[in-house]
Amino acid sequence: MNNTTSTADRTILVPIANPETAERQLDTAIDVAVDRSARILLVYVLEVPPQLSLQDGRRYLLEDEDERLLANAAERVEAAGVPVDHRIRIARRIATGIVGAADAHDADTVLMGWRGRPPRQDVILGSHVDRVLRDAECDVLVKRIKTGTEAIDSILVPVAGGPHDGLAAETAAAIARQNDAAVTLLHVQESDDPDLSRERARSLLSKTADEFDGARSVDTRLVERDDVAGAITDRTSEHDVTLLGVSRGGILQRRLLGTVSEAVGRHAAGTVVLAKRYDPVPSRLRRLLP
Repeated sequence: MNNTTSTADRTILVPIANPETAERQLDTAIDVAVDRSARILLVYVLEVPPQLSLQDGRRYLLEDEDERLLANAAERVEAAGVPVDHRIRIARRIATGIVGAADAHDADTVLMGWRGRPPRQDVILGSHVDRVLRDAECDVLVKRIKTGTEAIDSILVPVAGGPHDGLAAETAAAIARQNDAAVTLLHVQESDDPDLSRERARSLLSKTADEFDGARSVDTRLVERDDVAGAITDRTSEHDVTLLGVSRGGILQRRLLGTVSEAVGRHAAGTVVLAKRYDPVPSRLRRLLP
């Protein structure tokens, strides 16, 4: 199912599940792919229960509409001038299929859709999303899907100095360039923050602004408020898209439920993209654990 011969060095893997979310995922994937001269790999994961063999699962569970969904998505990507491949992957679990596809095709980034549903016990964003964030050995972007057209004129990028802020800024810059959008960089200064003075916060904002070459405009804002998530969420109503790195320490530990990134992801007024930069060190450590 190779649609386009690609010489692109980078691969963005986009798991496609249903037409309601696929279009909005592709909006961001195409913007980033065009900006980075990357190819897009579309993957539909067919989940096969244990009572069926994987071969029988493909024979009995794969629907024509699943293949049409992939083909239609590929046509849209190709029409945007982006190299595209599409694959059906058979797996026992959705997340296993996505992580396996990312590994098999050496993906640089996985871009997932998220409906913003309420958390359940031991599940933060959703079982599939949580596992991909935890296990994928590449960068991961999670876009909270909002239906309808998505015109992007203004982008909000909260900046805290965390390990995943760089990926959020890179992605925001790509979207800004492709949509001729204005960018606002926001740092919320807590009164008792011992690590980041106002001077260092201004320096951080200025350094981040340098990443937005080609954006229509870049504004920096430093505000003081102890409710960081609330301060960011309040400002999301003024922008079409908000991009932020997952909270310091990671989004997948249950004790961090309600951290800034997850709270903003759930309660923001517009579209939100959460960014997690791949760090190979924890993955190696996990493999050493019993």
